[in-house]
Amino acid sequence: MFNNTELQEIELADVKLKTEKEKNLVLYNDDVNTFDFVTDSLIKVCKHDTIQAEQCTYLVHFAGKCAVKTADYKKLKPMCEALLERGLTAKIE
Repeated sequence: MFNNTELQEIELADVKLKTEKEKNLVLYNDDVNTFDFVTDSLIKVCKHDTIQAEQCTYLVHFAGKCAVKTADYKKLKPMCEALLERGLTAKIE
């Protein structure tokens, strides 16, 4: 039987393992691509709905970057490559 401290340690270890696997696909601002192109790219590549894609586009523009998707590296890699092929600046962090 576990005491309260042991249960907390197990829960913290479980949370740490889950979060270490997840990464962010970060899209960076540039002075080349239009709002419409970036929004369309997020819809096609990341499967965002229109509102989510527009919100991310505005965040990229005004904040300089935005985490547009969170998942494990294996799922993010093809999305990142597709954004890069479209001429956008993206990175998995």
